[in-house]
Amino acid sequence: MFATSLRGVDRSAPTSLQLFLDAAAHDTAVELTARETRCCSFFTFTFTPANDDQVLLEAAVPVAHVAVLDALAVRAAVAAGLPA
Repeated sequence: MFATSLRGVDRSAPTSLQLFLDAAAHDTAVELTARETRCCSFFTFTFTPANDDQVLLEAAVPVAHVAVLDALAVRAAVAAGLPA
């Protein structure tokens, strides 16, 4: 999904990662985040429309799990060909 739908990454805080996705990826992203939450319950995912063609996926974690969020940010950016 990141390779085809990720359009931007922003780190608003050490415990928060904002991923801007094509709006068409919304359903896939909801499904993936639901599975991730079952695996790693420390994640909180929030979806917000960013504009007509993008959705904002915010991933948040407690301070104890910042390293996991760091890894997710790098993997997402690399997969999408964005600066990590």
